[in-house]
Amino acid sequence: MSLELIISEAIKTAMRAKDRVALDSLRAVKSQILLLKTEALGAEVSEEQEIAILQRMIKQRKDSYEQFTAQGRSDLAEVEDAQMKVIEKFLPAQLSSEELEAEIKNIIAETGAESMKDLGKVMGVASKNLAGKSDGKSISEMAKKLLS
Repeated sequence: MSLELIISEAIKTAMRAKDRVALDSLRAVKSQILLLKTEALGAEVSEEQEIAILQRMIKQRKDSYEQFTAQGRSDLAEVEDAQMKVIEKFLPAQLSSEELEAEIKNIIAETGAESMKDLGKVMGVASKNLAGKSDGKSISEMAKKLLS
């Protein structure tokens, strides 16, 4: 079942439960999926594109959360945090730090990377292979740590 259908069912559930935060979050996700479909002239949205949408939305909320927290607006920060948690439920399971390290070690071995000069090669493969399983910042930090 596509993410769009799953989100539609979750919207119905949130409406029945009168869960305003979940409803707002899910409607935003559905809006982004529909926008992508419109831009692609009605073509189906791939799973990779759906994951990218979810990751982008989580990153936006994380950034907003940090800004609101820094400004002392805990009321707005709580809303962003709650929405982030709702959206995260639809992402594939995230890799633990140990699993991420093991995956990146395998990628380093595959690409033959030896130093920081090879970071680009490692990041290209890692970003593609680990899409949805970990965020880009974590992948980059781990790759830098292992290559240095």
